[in-house]
Amino acid sequence: MSDVNKIICNYIYKTWILTYKSQRAFGLDHGIEESIVRKIKNTALNNEKSNYNIPVNTLNKICEAKNIMLSEFFKLIEK
Repeated sequence: MSDVNKIICNYIYKTWILTYKSQRAFGLDHGIEESIVRKIKNTALNNEKSNYNIPVNTLNKICEAKNIMLSEFFKLIEK
């Protein structure tokens, strides 16, 4: 797993997923499967069984649901 992928999953999990009442609710609100949310979570939490490489398409769906552009997202994770 690359460091940038870990940074992306970590940011999504800590900033957005943790604020939801459930992983399922996050998935539904962002147009992704709950299993993908779990993969992001497990990667962020250093679960050894997970080294999810988040596809750009999935990242784009999450960003669209948050009303931000991909370029804005990458600026957020640089901070």
